[in-house]
Amino acid sequence: MKIDYKLNDRFDIVFFVSVLLLILFGLAAIYSSTANHPNASQNFNKQLVFAIISLVIFFVIYTLPEQAFKNMAVPVYAFSLFLLIVVLIAGKTVYGAKSWLDFGPVGFQPSEFAKIGAILGISYWISYKERDINNIKDIAIAIGIGFLPALLILLEPDTGTSIIFIILTISIVFWSGISLFALFVVLSPLIVTFASLLGTIYFIASLFAVIIALFIFKRDLFNSIAIFMLNLGASFFFEYGFRLLKPHQQKRIETFINPYADPLGAGYNALQAKLAIGSGGIWGKGFMQGNQTQLRFIPEQWTDFIYCVIGEEFGFVGSIIVLLLFLMVFLRLLHFASISKDKFGSLVIIGTLTLYFSHFAINIGMNLGITPVIGIPLPFLSYGGSSLLVNMILAGIVMSIYKNRKLHT
Repeated sequence: MKIDYKLNDRFDIVFFVSVLLLILFGLAAIYSSTANHPNASQNFNKQLVFAIISLVIFFVIYTLPEQAFKNMAVPVYAFSLFLLIVVLIAGKTVYGAKSWLDFGPVGFQPSEFAKIGAILGISYWISYKERDINNIKDIAIAIGIGFLPALLILLEPDTGTSIIFIILTISIVFWSGISLFALFVVLSPLIVTFASLLGTIYFIASLFAVIIALFIFKRDLFNSIAIFMLNLGASFFFEYGFRLLKPHQQKRIETFINPYADPLGAGYNALQAKLAIGSGGIWGKGFMQGNQTQLRFIPEQWTDFIYCVIGEEFGFVGSIIVLLLFLMVFLRLLHFASISKDKFGSLVIIGTLTLYFSHFAINIGMNLGITPVIGIPLPFLSYGGSSLLVNMILAGIVMSIYKNRKLHT
């Protein structure tokens, strides 16, 4: 079938230019924060090479037919699980997590590759033969596909990345057409668990809210009791899991609840980042002129705290420009997912959107001190070849799906 495409209908220039500008912002911030650093002065050159490679791979992926992504969904997912098991056995420990595999001079994080595998795997399973996502068996398998890599990553241990997998799994399941009651069953244990972190009063209040919700949904007594026990058990399981965490991980969670509890330890980066962003003013202190950045008050801020470099040196205006570029990316992805008539394609786009947005929200929150510091990079900006490469591969897949959308009626 011959499709009548206009030239600007094949390639969304707004999405691509927004991504490209974010990469350029990231390169400028990485250069400023590492140029005079004794141990990181080569990071800019490495990131520049990865940026060029990522752009080439983006265009290669873009040329592939949509069917290719369906065909490779299961192998990619299976291979990503294999790599996650290998890294647990033979990986290198960095910052307390056994999360890196070395291939000669190049290091690689399998958890980054697993994001592609999870998005393709969940999307393929839900869209294959039109599963009934409101069926308990089907929803359990869909969630299991997303939670299995999260569990392996948790064993590294990398709590932050595991949380990202949980968020993207729930988002894809939600977009597939899950009922409000089924969504309540999936989300309520997470909400009750989070409430238990804040104290006994919040925990009891959340359980009371669950009881009210069960009364509104008017399910039978057996199902209602089972769901309530699930919520109750989730909070106690978290309490048990919290005791298994290492002291520095427990400290991060405690600092999230009260950042000022340990201003020279776990809360140090968040407080310094807020100071850097606040000191930038409207227009910023200028490129390579930030005191917090150039005097290295924040350790390795070219990774998770890259946004505070922009806030300090490019000010409120630069920070807003970055936020607007992200907003443009999110709106275009939501538009792509809405107009896609192929369920697999639509779910892959929503998975990619969720991945980008969850990284964005948590990372910006870390820099502003409103989310815990859990080691989540800012997409396209933070230093890291694995992250940039995976983000650009997903961008290439999304653009390919957008290009081929008229093949589905």
